[in-house]
Amino acid sequence: MSKLSLIVAMARNRTIGVNNTLPWRCPEDLKHFKTLTMGHHMIMGRKTFDSIGKPLPGRTTVVVSRNDDLEIAGCVVAHSLKEAIAICADDKEIFIVGGAELYRQALSLVDTLYITEIRQDVEGDAHFPEFDKSEWRETSREVRSQETPQPLEYHFVTYCRK
Repeated sequence: MSKLSLIVAMARNRTIGVNNTLPWRCPEDLKHFKTLTMGHHMIMGRKTFDSIGKPLPGRTTVVVSRNDDLEIAGCVVAHSLKEAIAICADDKEIFIVGGAELYRQALSLVDTLYITEIRQDVEGDAHFPEFDKSEWRETSREVRSQETPQPLEYHFVTYCRK
């Protein structure tokens, strides 16, 4: 049985994106993402894939799209979250990596949340869905900060479903 996990970086006001890009620059968060997802399947929406622009090395990219004709070199295309999860069934941990609509669909299904909590409000047009924190247990928190490329306080937090 695969463990289904969700990974996201979000601001205090739940912003996760602006104009299909990340609204901050945080190299350590990108490294954290790579470390967690390496060797696993990543499920993402087509717009999230477009923002990345290519399949990420060392991982299997599964793109969810309602477009039946969509083909993306180096990726697997699925037409629903359920289909995408079934495609990844042989992986011990599957990652839902965005965007907002896929997070909304996946939130009730996942066992683990890996959240990079950006400790400030950030303007944006994509937001992480509301969720009931009482259903989750915080299992780790790593407090971080950076000065460059921009000053940022952030925490790497892991939550497991109670």
